[in-house]
Amino acid sequence: MSSSLPIYLDNHATTCVDPKVLEVMLPYFIENYGNPASKNHIYGRNASRAVEEARAEIAKTIGAKHQEIIFTSGATEAINLAIKGVAQSSQTHTHHFITLETEHKAVLDCFQWLEENGHKITILPVNIDGLVDLNILKKAIQKDTLLVSIMAANNEIGILQPLEEIGSICREAGCYFMTDATQALGKIPLNVDKMNIDILACSGHKLYAPKGIGSLYIRRSNPHVKISCQINGGGHERGFRSGTLNVPNIVGFAQATKLARSMMKKEQLRIKKMRDTLQQALLEAIPHSKINGHIERRLAGNLNIYFPNVESEALIIRLKDVVSFSSGSACTTAAIQPSHVLKALKLTEDEIYSSVRFGLGRFNTQKEIEHLIPEIIKAVTELQDLAF
Repeated sequence: MSSSLPIYLDNHATTCVDPKVLEVMLPYFIENYGNPASKNHIYGRNASRAVEEARAEIAKTIGAKHQEIIFTSGATEAINLAIKGVAQSSQTHTHHFITLETEHKAVLDCFQWLEENGHKITILPVNIDGLVDLNILKKAIQKDTLLVSIMAANNEIGILQPLEEIGSICREAGCYFMTDATQALGKIPLNVDKMNIDILACSGHKLYAPKGIGSLYIRRSNPHVKISCQINGGGHERGFRSGTLNVPNIVGFAQATKLARSMMKKEQLRIKKMRDTLQQALLEAIPHSKINGHIERRLAGNLNIYFPNVESEALIIRLKDVVSFSSGSACTTAAIQPSHVLKALKLTEDEIYSSVRFGLGRFNTQKEIEHLIPEIIKAVTELQDLAF
């Protein structure tokens, strides 16, 4: 947030820690630094109390019971625990699992693991707007389908999937419904009972909490979800996930969810207004530019946009001192690859490599957006001129 740095518009990748979050964390580094498992003295009891209060706060944000929240190191661990744990907990050796081709790599890589371990998997396509086709989902569910995993909000195009409808389909079919709510937590209302969500994974660092903390909601009744632990060594977190709890980060995560819940409606309207200002200006000024994904059903702060005849990486370099944002490609290995999410929307490679993602957040201002608009338009226009 320093004035010497470019304006940050990559809030889907990560967020800064809110000073109000950091404030509540600090005592758990230097004063209340006990191990919550050491309940025979005041330091441990204070830490344990803070963890349980945090558990209740996160549960409240999604309409769950506090006993149903398990703390992890982040959403990736939570997803691995959920998918692999569900698969390994069943007495039947093989099952059928369903997900979407636009899911985060944490889910898709776990599905590859499922397939390598003898399970059947179905990876469904999405419509060109990024939404799941509910009729296709219904038809894909089989008698031995154990779990359907569909993310709440996409990390690249911000698409909001119809969770309540998906949950109803899964409940009627008798299979678990899991959602990766990493991008959605604190930004849209979530209620695990209303939406029939059985498993929910999320992370703190997309919500102005620190990196290295996340949680997994596991339904305890109607149905009781069975999951085998993936990390052994002490039986922490009701046996689901061993390891000394990261108390400062847990406290920060809870404070972040509390803050987000208290300001959700007003803050998301403010962010959407900024996003719409940027979107309208760019679409009007740059001929043939277009939004990738559904124009309405997406996160308030998401703008994934295609600029014809502009290489996104070149645009990022040209604007590096002005604004920080992401391209339509990802460095998942040593090579830059086209986004699998944009490929699923049937974009050509040229369109993918000419798409960028702006992620607006809590600490952006309307003044910043108005300052950026002419800078972005100028850079895009200059690169387009160089292409001819």
